[in-house]
Amino acid sequence: MNSMEREERIGRSLGELRQTFRSGRTRSVGWRKSQLRALLKMMDENEDQIFKALHQDLGKHPVEAYRDEIGVVKKSASYSLSCVEKWMAPAKGRIPLLFFPASGEVLPEPLGLALIFVSWNFPISLALDPLIGAISAGNTVVLKPSELAPECSAFLAKTIPLYLDSEAIKVVEGGTDIAEQLLQQKWDKIFFTGSPRVGKIVMSAAAKHLTPVTLELGGKCPIILDSLSNPSDIKVAAKRIVGGKWGPCSGQACIAIDYVLVEHKFASTLIELLKKTINKFYGENPKALKNLSKIVNNHQFDRLRNIIEDPAVAASIVHGGSLDEKSLIIEPTILLNPPLESAIMTEEIFGPLLPIITLTNIEESIEFINSRPKPLALYAFTKNEAFKKKILTETSSGSLTFNDCMVQYLCDALPFGGVGQSGFGRYHGKYSFDTFSHEKAVLRRSFFLELEPRHFVVRNYNSLSILDTPRNA
Repeated sequence: MNSMEREERIGRSLGELRQTFRSGRTRSVGWRKSQLRALLKMMDENEDQIFKALHQDLGKHPVEAYRDEIGVVKKSASYSLSCVEKWMAPAKGRIPLLFFPASGEVLPEPLGLALIFVSWNFPISLALDPLIGAISAGNTVVLKPSELAPECSAFLAKTIPLYLDSEAIKVVEGGTDIAEQLLQQKWDKIFFTGSPRVGKIVMSAAAKHLTPVTLELGGKCPIILDSLSNPSDIKVAAKRIVGGKWGPCSGQACIAIDYVLVEHKFASTLIELLKKTINKFYGENPKALKNLSKIVNNHQFDRLRNIIEDPAVAASIVHGGSLDEKSLIIEPTILLNPPLESAIMTEEIFGPLLPIITLTNIEESIEFINSRPKPLALYAFTKNEAFKKKILTETSSGSLTFNDCMVQYLCDALPFGGVGQSGFGRYHGKYSFDTFSHEKAVLRRSFFLELEPRHFVVRNYNSLSILDTPRNA
């Protein structure tokens, strides 16, 4: 299929989606609930296929695949199904006495035709979680999976039409050429998950039609690790750091830990605990690592290899560093004080490499973080309430989690999104519904009680000197 034929096909698909939206059927609570139930059924009946696709694309273990992909989607769809009718209901607005007699409300209405771009690192959950929000809000949708996860992309393209309304929800596969053609179209909403570089391209294209955009981007997500005095607390922190760094897709996650800030005196203790925990979680043989996802492709593998083969960076490795190009596996790797100007400390790592940066005093961490772009997520392990307050009030990040990592992503009651270069907009739970909705203000008045003074200016404008004064006086 050549470029012109693809463009015509996209145009026909979008025309059908717009016609469906104009028909009004996606606005009904019945349609929304039926689609959410169908999505849950799809997940239940195709678990094995999803496991297989995720393993082929990313080497994900079934436990990881269920936790980070299937489970996330089921939880999100079930929650939305139980709440969508309440979310749709108009909210009563308090109208000032000046407007008496009158009533007001805020009515959520769907935006229309939405485009969702999916990232490759969580190719199922990052496709279906935003889709749940778009469906709940009553929109029609085009879903563009990532070509870098081809098995998952093919699964979505083949399976979604079997379960969901194919006249309202369509999957469009392809590479950058298809993405560019889609961006040339007019949309009512664009939801993008990916890198800041591509996010700028998406936003630029959206600006031509004044299309609202949600950008879920990345960034370097740090941990502030205070010196914990209780040995059991230190062990728990080490487990959560290892799980948060290497557990989700070998660090190929936008909210994965990018580096750790710790005091000099505590660094050696932390490193030894991390080593023991890594060996316990993943095994001691780098060539037979358990439960560790592979790097997505050769390009990303080479990028990470180049980072740690920089002589100055390689000299800072204190654990790991082994690479297996055939299997695209990189051993969990810890680095101590790599050069701050090196790529590992200036670019988002998106891989299983963990720099540890030492400070004289842990409170210096606030200035360190504030001197860099705002992170998507900030993690802080401390029992010092005064220090917690200082971190809370003196730093800015998409989210802030104390004494744990990654878990904030799973909480539907909290919004997920970035700030600054880590993106803008938010979703999850009710926030997903809001992201794909317009809150329409509705004011209702009667013909009763007409206050004549309101018309004074109109009736007497000729006598008002301010209006008689020439503009060039």
